[in-house]
Amino acid sequence: MSEEQIQITRTNSNTNSAKVENKSIYPTENIELPSKGYFYEDGNPLQNGFVEIKMMTAREEDILTNQNLIKNGTVLDKLLESLIVGPPNVKYRDLLISDKNALYIAARRLAYGDSYGPLEIKCPSCDETNNITFDLSNIENKEYDFSNTQKGSNLFETTLPFSKRTIQFKILNSFEEELIEKDLKVLSKKLKNLKTGQITSRLKKIIVSIDGDTDKGKINEFVDNELVSRDSMALRKLVKDKTPDIDLTSNFECESCGHEERLDVPMTVQFFWPES
Repeated sequence: MSEEQIQITRTNSNTNSAKVENKSIYPTENIELPSKGYFYEDGNPLQNGFVEIKMMTAREEDILTNQNLIKNGTVLDKLLESLIVGPPNVKYRDLLISDKNALYIAARRLAYGDSYGPLEIKCPSCDETNNITFDLSNIENKEYDFSNTQKGSNLFETTLPFSKRTIQFKILNSFEEELIEKDLKVLSKKLKNLKTGQITSRLKKIIVSIDGDTDKGKINEFVDNELVSRDSMALRKLVKDKTPDIDLTSNFECESCGHEERLDVPMTVQFFWPES
């Protein structure tokens, strides 16, 4: 397997989470979701803010080594589906991407422990290579102010700085990300460019209404032909700010020059394939 980075912020699965028989024989852990369940509608079992996952077994190792799943990009989704044991009736594709990221981290820690590495990290200052082992127990949910957030609602409103249009938007879940990936594959085949439509396809799913109008055709037309870069950038930044997530950064100190900086923890194949 090549040393390509794995993407833990996409999903290609649309099935419900696996039901595990005799789950009491497996060590399990309740994981607090970064969203605390706030952005799931009333009646959704994810609204309690926790998901219970079990420790990986040989069955899950089979999933991780399934070449077909690796090739089509669904291996991590199938892994997580197999690990989720509660709450009852939870639908895997309802998970917000940020909540799914937290479950990936928890699953890896439960399976292989907190030590991740050593990985070769180049110093941003002197360009020297450092062998760094990350402690995954230091990864925590980002601080988020829920005081003005209504539980059960995944709807936000803003006025764009340039056009002054009123936009309502939402945080995407796994199923919606799957639809985006399908749209991008269609575009890439038509235009022979894998990066085509990355921003516009996502914005079309994020935006719920424009000046109160929820017509999808008009939203798509607005994104394609009216949304200026200044407004697009402001909206994408606001979506990021409004999305509760995990803090995937760690303190770094160069062994050569002593440079200190907080860097992103790289998600390489070693994350779920430590022997790679």
